[in-house]
Amino acid sequence: MAKKKSKVLLIIGLVLLAISIIFTLYARGTSYEQSTEIGAELTAVKKQITAVEAGTAKGDLDALNTQKTRLSDEKLDLERPYSYGLTMLFIAVMLTIKGLYNAFVGQTATRKADIKRLTQAGLLAALCYIGFAFFKIDIPVGPEKTAFHFGNVFCVLAALLLGGYWGGLAGAVGMTIGDLTTAYVTSAPKTFLLKLCIGLIVGFVAHKLFQLSRSHSTKYVTGVTIASCIAGMAFNIVADPLVGYFYKMYLLGVPQDISSALAKMGAITTTVNAIVAVIAASVFYLALRPALKKSGLFIQVTPEVEKI
Repeated sequence: MAKKKSKVLLIIGLVLLAISIIFTLYARGTSYEQSTEIGAELTAVKKQITAVEAGTAKGDLDALNTQKTRLSDEKLDLERPYSYGLTMLFIAVMLTIKGLYNAFVGQTATRKADIKRLTQAGLLAALCYIGFAFFKIDIPVGPEKTAFHFGNVFCVLAALLLGGYWGGLAGAVGMTIGDLTTAYVTSAPKTFLLKLCIGLIVGFVAHKLFQLSRSHSTKYVTGVTIASCIAGMAFNIVADPLVGYFYKMYLLGVPQDISSALAKMGAITTTVNAIVAVIAASVFYLALRPALKKSGLFIQVTPEVEKI
């Protein structure tokens, strides 16, 4: 089938790229610089609270905790513009790359995604958001934090049900919104990239290599499901702390010792999150698969669906 070349997406990507670069640089030099100053003050207040609680210093704990809350809120508000800019920049880069492909290589025309697929993608994106925003345990590391959460469960499940492209987008959008609306706002750009990659990897193994959505024996489906989940989460165990270290140190300006501590703690939390995701996503998929088939809601993932 002949491929159709188009420059529309390239133009959109380049325009968005220019806007996001200008906005991100401006936010970095204004509000984000102010947030780092607030962060230093916040760290000092936290140390003072620890000293007062340990009895090695005197102070009003209520006043200090009030000050800590105020500084945390101020820091978060000042970080938002830069985080929004970086997220927009990451998306613009991806659109530009895809636009270049469409303009010079072309894309095979395929039918538009049906309402069933879009609806399930939206539902799974919402579950990714809920799994992260409402089912997490925060772990402070200096002025930053990491967390145990259930978001990855639905990110992997989305790729199993919808394929790498749609599942990856559902996970990336849901988890990124979760970051942007919580105290993890500065992690949003990294989250979008990594969750999209998780979805693509799970989808590739499940549907490109083993055609999971076709009819197979229960043993085959179980083995492929677990293997696909492990592939996606193995990537995340390596990539999350590694990418996070360089991202925080070079883009967020977090000191190297704190970035290193976050990477080490992140490796632990990411491993635990990965184990939970492999078990829970596999169980959910194996339980949902026959029910969705019986109700006519099961989606057959084809090579055309997987094309970006």
